Amino acid sequence: MAFLLGAFLGLVLGVAVVMAFARLENTRAEQRRELAATVSSFSKLTVEDLRKLIPLELYPSWLKWLNQELVKIWPFVNEAASELIKTSVEPIFEQYKSFILSSLHFSKLTLGTVAPQFTGVSILDSDSSGITMELELQWDGNPNIVLDIQTTLGISLPVQVKNIGFTGVLRLVFKPLVAELPCFGAVCCSLREKSKVDFTLKVIGGEMTAIPGISDAIEGTIRDTIEDQLTWPNRIVVPIVPGDYSDLELKPVGLLEVKLVEARDLTNKDLVGKSDPFAVLYIRPLQDKMKKSKTINNDLNPIWNEHYEFVVEDTSTQRLTVKIYDDEGLQASELIGCARVDLSDLQPGKVKEVWLDLVKDLEIQRDKKRRGQVHLELLYYPFGKQEGVSNPFADQIQLTSLEKVLKTESNGFDVNQRKNVIMRGVLSVTVISAEDLPPMDVMGKADPFVVLYLKKGETKKKTRVVTETLNPIWNQTFDFVVEDALHDLLMVEVWDHDTFGKDYIGRCILTLTRVILEGEFQDEFVLQGAKSGKLNLHFKWTPQPIYRDRDRDQ
Repeated sequence: MAFLLGAFLGLVLGVAVVMAFARLENTRAEQRRELAATVSSFSKLTVEDLRKLIPLELYPSWLKWLNQELVKIWPFVNEAASELIKTSVEPIFEQYKSFILSSLHFSKLTLGTVAPQFTGVSILDSDSSGITMELELQWDGNPNIVLDIQTTLGISLPVQVKNIGFTGVLRLVFKPLVAELPCFGAVCCSLREKSKVDFTLKVIGGEMTAIPGISDAIEGTIRDTIEDQLTWPNRIVVPIVPGDYSDLELKPVGLLEVKLVEARDLTNKDLVGKSDPFAVLYIRPLQDKMKKSKTINNDLNPIWNEHYEFVVEDTSTQRLTVKIYDDEGLQASELIGCARVDLSDLQPGKVKEVWLDLVKDLEIQRDKKRRGQVHLELLYYPFGKQEGVSNPFADQIQLTSLEKVLKTESNGFDVNQRKNVIMRGVLSVTVISAEDLPPMDVMGKADPFVVLYLKKGETKKKTRVVTETLNPIWNQTFDFVVEDALHDLLMVEVWDHDTFGKDYIGRCILTLTRVILEGEFQDEFVLQGAKSGKLNLHFKWTPQPIYRDRDRDQ
C-alpha cells in the first residue's frame, strides 16, 4: 500500500514539475518574442522618427551650442549664401532645364529668418591629408525665392518657391591641411546621399495649371540640379587658401558602352493604334550628356540596336538610368516606364546583358503594374594611367581580340580610334538543340525548325524540320559574313512547320559583342514571345577588322 501511495505521489510531483517547466519555457519564449518585436521596431526607426522620440533638450550640450551659434550668425550667413547661390546656381539651371523652359533666373532670393538645425555630427576620416565630416541637418525654412521663368512659348511667369523642407546629411571634406589658418586649403561640400527636399510652387497672380507640364518641368529642373550637382560623388569645391585644387574635383575614371537592343511588352499609351516608343539614357541628367534613341512607330516590341558611350566618374555610386517614352508629336511625351542599373554591378572588361523591368517611379515603387522590359548590353572599361587616372584593373584584364585591335602604338586606348573600327569577320553559329518548346498541334507536339539572319543582312539560313517533338536536336552550323559586327544583331526565330504553312513560336535577338570579345562560347537563350522554351547555341568568331575610310565619310 505504501508503495502504491509513493508511486502516486511521485507521479503527481513529476507531472507538476514538467508542467511548471513547460509554463516557464512558454513565458520565456513569449518574452523573447516581445523583445525581438521591440528590437525590430527600433531597427526600422528612421532619423526623423528618432528626432520625434528624443526632444531637443536631450541633445548633447555641444550640439545645442552649435545650433545656438548658427542662429546668431544666420543673418550674415543668409546674406552671403543668398548671393553665392544666385550667382552659382543660375548657370547650373541652364544645364538641367526642360525643353519647355527657355530660361530660369532668380528675381528674388533670401533664405529667410529660420536657421537650419544640426541633429548630429560625425568625423568619418581624419589623417594628415584631410578631415571628412558629416553633419545631419533639417531645415523648415521661410525663404523668399521667386523665379523668373521664360517658356519656349514666349510666356513669362513669376514663380514663388514656398514651404521648403529639407532633411539630409551634409558631407564636408577639409583638404589639404595646411600650416596657416584656418588650417585647411579648401572645403568640398556635397550631400552624402539623395536627400528629402519638399517644396511647393505658386505662380504669382496666376495658376500653375495654366500651362500643362510647366510645374513638372520646374520641379524636375530643381530636383535634378540638387541630385546631380550636390549629391556625392559630385561636390562643390570652395577654395579657402589660394592654390590649385583641381585634384579635388570629380574626374572621369572610365567609359561605359551601352547598346540599347530592344524592349518588349510595353504598356500601350495610345487609345488608337500602339505607342511610338523612344528611349532616353543617362548617367547624369545633363542635357548634353543624355542620349535619345530614334522613335519606333506603332510598336510595343521595338528593336533599336543603338550604341552609346558615357563617361563614368565614380562606379561605386553612379547609375545608368533608362526611360522609355511614348512620342506624342507636338504634345509632351508620356512616360511608359523607367529602370536603373548600378555601375558597381559591372565587372570591368566583361560584357553584361540585362533585361530590366520598367517601373513607374524609380524612388517610390508602389505601383506593381507590368510596364514591359528593356534589353541592354553593357561594357565598362576603366581608363588607363595615360588618361591621368590610376586604373586598378589594368593588370587584371586580359586583352581580347577587340581590345587588341583598339590598342594604339602608344600602348593605350584611343577612344576616337574605337569609333572608326569596323569589326568585319565570319560568324559561325551552331544550332544545337531546343528544350521545352510549347505544343503547337492537337497532339501536344510540334514540328520545329530555326531561321537565322542578320538584322542588316538579307540572307536567311534555315535548319531542317524535326517532327513531332518539343525537344528537337539539330546540330547544324551556319556561317555569316558580317560587315559591321559591333552594330549588327543576329535574329534567331523558331517556327512550327505545318502542311499548309508555318506558325511562329518565338525568337532570340542577340548582339555580337560577346562573341567578338570571347572568340567562342556556348550558352542557353530563353525564347521571347513563347510560353516556354530555350535554345542551345554555339558561336565562333573569325575576325577581319578594318577601318572606316575617314576621307570618304567626310
